[in-house]
Amino acid sequence: MPADGRLGGIVNRRFLFLLLFVCGAGAVTLAYVFHLRLAAAEEFDRQVTLANEEAARIREQVILPTEKKVPRGENFTAALQKFGLSAEEAASASAAAQHAFNLRQVRAGNTITVGRSVEGTLREIDYKIDADRMLKIVPEDRGFTAQVQEIPSKTEIAAVTGRVDDSLFNAVEDAGESAELAMRLAQIFGYDLDFYTDPRKGDTFRIILEKKKYANGQTAGYGNILAAEYENAGKKYQALLFHDPAGRSAYYSADGKSLQKAFLRSPLKFGAPVTSHFNRARFHPILKTYRPHMGTDYGAPVGTPVQTIGSGRVIFAGRKGGEGNMVQVAHPNGYETMYLHLSRMFVHGGERVEIGKTIGLVGSTGLSTGPHLDFRILQKGQYKNFEKLGLPPSDPVSKKNLPEFAAVSEKWLPLLKNPELIQARVTLPNNSETH
Repeated sequence: MPADGRLGGIVNRRFLFLLLFVCGAGAVTLAYVFHLRLAAAEEFDRQVTLANEEAARIREQVILPTEKKVPRGENFTAALQKFGLSAEEAASASAAAQHAFNLRQVRAGNTITVGRSVEGTLREIDYKIDADRMLKIVPEDRGFTAQVQEIPSKTEIAAVTGRVDDSLFNAVEDAGESAELAMRLAQIFGYDLDFYTDPRKGDTFRIILEKKKYANGQTAGYGNILAAEYENAGKKYQALLFHDPAGRSAYYSADGKSLQKAFLRSPLKFGAPVTSHFNRARFHPILKTYRPHMGTDYGAPVGTPVQTIGSGRVIFAGRKGGEGNMVQVAHPNGYETMYLHLSRMFVHGGERVEIGKTIGLVGSTGLSTGPHLDFRILQKGQYKNFEKLGLPPSDPVSKKNLPEFAAVSEKWLPLLKNPELIQARVTLPNNSETH
């Protein structure tokens, strides 16, 4: 075979080999690309499926809540209509709720929460009965079902501290707590301090207490105040809660003396300055003559709650000349107290009242130039200056109970002095009572 023929054969074989190689490589590449496209398509389909499932889950499970307080003077059905429920829906939901809870007990200020899906479909209605119970109303195929459920919570030991700039109530709220805690602190030290005249700017308080919390960390309420301290103008007042073996509880100072006395330091539950002191020769602003003023006047708005400073029996409740509406209470050991110029009275003659009971409201009845409470106290028929009257304390911790009291003191006083020591807060069982 000629040389040219052999050379041409070699070239043809190489070209064929190269062509086959290129075709093979192209096939592999096409197969890989097809595989990638197939995988991408499968992944896309998977993502679409997941997205559809997520959208369905959101439509079914995600609830967008709207919360409002029950307005004063409005019934439950009318309150629901303000959430966008039709009159028929609101009436049907209320009818179901009535089987689980007496709707006459719905209170103004409590919250109603209406939950809807992202598409606006009604999912549930919750009415918070109190700190521990929730009325839950759920729509069904026909109408609604309702039941009262417990609200899960736990009780912890917590510390609350603060500094007074103007009032104890504002200071407690500035510490992130409710006014209820301020009221309870004022009641504990109310025998030694009048929290409406005695507090000074710069006073401090420390409280060790049981605090009930919901699962989301929100405060549900307060249990026992276990220990408390209030420093007023440089003087410290301390209180420890002690249960004796018989189960009776009271607050005592660190040395075991009872904080409770026969009388409270103020006849008013809320702030009021003294506008006129006990004076045996005061110029009367209406009669324009000098005459004895045998009581203490507290300037306060009409409607301010008035409390009896001690337990006793009401011996008079009614209108009495220049005194206006007056309540008079007889107490043990020959004491009597009088509350004058009231706008309203909540007790009647012969009624037994306990210390701190609201017996009326501040007014301006009788001979009065403006709203105030004229408070008077007598001992064995003689008027006394309440602002300077020494009040006898109750009994201290008994000698036989001193070891138990010492154990309580050793447990809580270190935490009271150094609240930061409460790092891992102690969790107590629900409805527990610390002794």
